[in-house]
Amino acid sequence: MPETPDEGRRYGRRYWRGGPGWTDSSQRPPWWPAGETWPPTGWQGPPWRRMRGRFLARVAIFATLLVFIAVGGATLVFLLLASALGAAVPAPHGALLAVLALIVAVLLGASVRRAAAPIGDLIEAAGRVEAGDYGVRVPERGAREIRGLARAFNQMAGRLEQDAVQRRRLLADVSHELRTPLSVIQGNLEALLDGVHPPDHEHLAALLESSRTLSRLVDDLRTLSLAEAGELRLHREPTDLAQLLRESVSAFGAVAESEGVTLDLDVPEDLPALEIDATRTGQVVANLLSNALRHTPRGGRISLRASRTAPGTVTVEVTDTGTGMSPEIASRIFERFFRGPDSTGSGLGLPIARELVVGQGGEISAQSQEGRGTTIRFTLPATT
Repeated sequence: MPETPDEGRRYGRRYWRGGPGWTDSSQRPPWWPAGETWPPTGWQGPPWRRMRGRFLARVAIFATLLVFIAVGGATLVFLLLASALGAAVPAPHGALLAVLALIVAVLLGASVRRAAAPIGDLIEAAGRVEAGDYGVRVPERGAREIRGLARAFNQMAGRLEQDAVQRRRLLADVSHELRTPLSVIQGNLEALLDGVHPPDHEHLAALLESSRTLSRLVDDLRTLSLAEAGELRLHREPTDLAQLLRESVSAFGAVAESEGVTLDLDVPEDLPALEIDATRTGQVVANLLSNALRHTPRGGRISLRASRTAPGTVTVEVTDTGTGMSPEIASRIFERFFRGPDSTGSGLGLPIARELVVGQGGEISAQSQEGRGTTIRFTLPATT
């Protein structure tokens, strides 16, 4: 029997407890046994409501027993003292004592109820989260510790809700990105099989390039998922950052020359030693240089600089004289699958670069101005 809207979706939303079909006997669901009446009897609500009711009942019973024990003990002590002193307790005093005990019991019960109500809210909310309702929040009331617990629960539920939204968005983005190379491969293969295109070098090369694009996309997704989960292994070792940057410039030198772009390197000789993953850091620099070349027109300039900006910190900057970006776009370039109007990449390079830098204890940021170029800088911790 569906007890919540989430469970009711499997049978039809109107058939869950409280839905419009619950009390209408003419709306018997088709899957309900013919020999049983509708609506069903004996239903006691969702599990978390039953748990909350049992919890409050236990608290009430405990408070009542506590009151009886306290009052009974006080009465017994009073009577023993009175008897030892040779005094007697008059009937009016006994009645007054009973009235006072009743008042204390009522006040104590109200106090216990006020203290137990926030716990009951948490029990109900936890049950709703278990059922998949991540939008539930509990009011922050009660004692300071209870308010702290409610605040922590709300933050947890908020993160679960955000994770669920990001997971759905990621699945949609991944399916969208995979669709393009798969469509190209499928279309070309169908054309080759139907005889529309000859199986020559040109068309086979297009298939190979699409498969490589698909392979890079899968590799990038795996790297990003491992980095975001904190499971990407970094092989830290003493690294000469200056030499790593020289090798990066050398690797992109021929491409920059063919594009008519000047590529500069400015590295001081006194850079401190770095305990970093040289391969992953080289991947970050390569991504930044590749993006800069893609957005810098012929006759432009790209500068790669490294400097010691603070004790224990080295900063690397890639500055270009390209098209630049608006502040709104610059603030989102490190989001997964985000691409600007003139971007042709997958939208994963900069998010991966961010995770690789952060994973090594650094930070990365971007500054850009439309028509005047972009500067992306990242920091790395130095060992000396």
